[in-house]
Amino acid sequence: MGRFAHKDLLGVAQLSVEEINLILDTADSLKEISERDVKKVPTLRGKSIINFFYEPSTRTRTSFEVAAKRLSADTLSLSASSSSMVKGETLIDTARNLQAMNPDLIVLRHSSSGAPHLLARVMEAGVINAGDGINEHPTQALLDIFTIREKKGRIEGLHIAIIGDIAHSRVARSNIIGLTKMGARVTVSGPPTMMPLDVEKMGVRVEYDPRKAVEGKDVVMLLRIQLERQSKLLFPTVREYANFFGINGEVIKRAKEDVIVMHPGPMNRGVEIESEVADGPHSVILDQVANGVAVRMAILYLLIGGAKSDKVD
Repeated sequence: MGRFAHKDLLGVAQLSVEEINLILDTADSLKEISERDVKKVPTLRGKSIINFFYEPSTRTRTSFEVAAKRLSADTLSLSASSSSMVKGETLIDTARNLQAMNPDLIVLRHSSSGAPHLLARVMEAGVINAGDGINEHPTQALLDIFTIREKKGRIEGLHIAIIGDIAHSRVARSNIIGLTKMGARVTVSGPPTMMPLDVEKMGVRVEYDPRKAVEGKDVVMLLRIQLERQSKLLFPTVREYANFFGINGEVIKRAKEDVIVMHPGPMNRGVEIESEVADGPHSVILDQVANGVAVRMAILYLLIGGAKSDKVD
């Protein structure tokens, strides 16, 4: 395995194509650990990782915990509600207190864009961005790219549609950055009120009609409505959104016959995706969850394990 030159993983924007491929290749080699009878290797024994989640999370938080344990790292999980931040302590002071405990990595999810970048500037420990506001969610994008490459054999030249609340989705932003870097052709679709201004400058095409957006696509990625990040309701009703932008079996037939359907979760069935699609033959949603463990194992290894040894037992 190669070496990773970064102390932190703050966004896909910081990564080169070569570094993305290094993460994907490392994840590919580590994935088989999760298929063993004994799902553990001693690679990160003696390393400590703090998962600090200021926002609710199921898949990302659990995935990081499982990834760390499979590499034999010690883990501690904190939430804002159980930390001194509820007593008025600032994020910086919390970080400095955590640093005093000498962890090797902190995995941070925060509602404010840029919070992991702030933490990384004041901490000796490495920082992984597990989602910051509407900015980025790099590990989700990397596991999505890994899943696409696993199913399609490549990224370059693929036609990919991302449909949903583009403006408020950090998953959309990270995927757009990563997929375009890797040579994919990306189309985004959603209500005009949920489309970022000048999104075309990110190298994507905008198609407001989701039926046209999925035509001929190799990959269709669906996103939920980010109600918690909207200051006001940006569509009349959920039912109307589902009627115009929800993807059902008839709509997905417009894509290629071997299309794969993705969703980062949590899904709102009957809104952005119908069960016939979520549970259908084109869905790789559960593969994304499984691959999330492998990709996060790779990132942990490259940040705090790969620098001293290129061997994984």
